[in-house]
Amino acid sequence: MTLLTLGLTGCGGAVRTTAADVPTTTTTTATAAGVPSPDPTPTPSAPPTGPNVSGCFTEQDGKIFTHVRGLPGVITGKGPVGVVITYERRGSVCAWRPLSDRLVAAGYRVLLYARDAGLLPEDGAVAMGRRLAKEKGVERVFLVGGSIGATASVPAAEQLAGKSAGKPGVKVAGVVALSGEIDEGDAAALTVPLLQIGSEHDSYGGARSLRAAETAAAKAPDNQALIIPGESLHASALFGSPHAAKVLDAVVAFMDRHKG
Repeated sequence: MTLLTLGLTGCGGAVRTTAADVPTTTTTTATAAGVPSPDPTPTPSAPPTGPNVSGCFTEQDGKIFTHVRGLPGVITGKGPVGVVITYERRGSVCAWRPLSDRLVAAGYRVLLYARDAGLLPEDGAVAMGRRLAKEKGVERVFLVGGSIGATASVPAAEQLAGKSAGKPGVKVAGVVALSGEIDEGDAAALTVPLLQIGSEHDSYGGARSLRAAETAAAKAPDNQALIIPGESLHASALFGSPHAAKVLDAVVAFMDRHKG
């Protein structure tokens, strides 16, 4: 098992969106000194009028689909290796766009979806894994999650890989868990590569939780925990931090090693 520490360096059919998901633009005004200052009343940009997911993924990005209760999702990118992203509670697909864009650029096919609050995250990840595996040309799938999505991705990976209710198994290439608190029993049962990423002082998925899961995941053929010292950044917050480049690089490097 390997423990690495990161150093400190400085969206078919019409779908629902919320005000919190709509991007905004900020206008500026000139002060007496000639220095622009932010306008106190930002003007919302026009939300997409066609099929979209949370206003930040449209048909220009990929294939928009609907799943349970008409909630939207998107499959973007091409290639034989798929990635299912399950975001954190009270999260949004929009916050995961930096990772999605990086993976698409690296040749992966990425599925993001609006989560159903009434559905267990594990069940959602399994359903989306099966959906993506049915896409023409997809040979294997990675599961990626943040917070509760990360915690759920480990048992979801084992469920996907096995046959259940007459459904064939899906070839799971590995799991990437950001800020998860993986059950040690689930970790012990995991038989695919595992990468955990988190912050030392995160109250959910901090260093202690990541190390415990790493120790338990003895059957995982590759088992890494990347911990950012002195920080409490949680899940997708990592993508907007000074550590974003290292986090994204680590995810792509891990997937490249295990994509088959």
